[in-house]
Amino acid sequence: MEYSRAKILRLLVDYFGDDNKRINHAIKVLYEADKFLDSQPDCDEDIVVAVALLHDVGIKVSEQKHGYNTGEKQEKYGPQVAEELLASINFPHKKIKIVKNIIGNHHSPSRYNYPELTLLKKADAIINNKNQ
Repeated sequence: MEYSRAKILRLLVDYFGDDNKRINHAIKVLYEADKFLDSQPDCDEDIVVAVALLHDVGIKVSEQKHGYNTGEKQEKYGPQVAEELLASINFPHKKIKIVKNIIGNHHSPSRYNYPELTLLKKADAIINNKNQ
């Protein structure tokens, strides 16, 4: 059963507050990911939605701790934040583990063979290239 997109979107909005830039980016990444989802039957939709919306949550911690963010810092801080957020809505633990692995690897060469990671990287690259 598909997990509620609205619950995950609410987590994103509550977490980033008035940081509309980050919220809009995540929504755009989800929009792009959705375009590919039907052609990727091996992808778990719950995981795709969670990673699309939460892939950059590490930015906030990085900026609070260091005053800046990098892909490396996002990968360092993002998985723990995503785990806490998703656990708060009883997202399945097995899926949280995969979400954490993907968020912790979405800027680096792939260390995992998750189809959801490939899809996230593709969708994120499309949005990042549109914004340049």
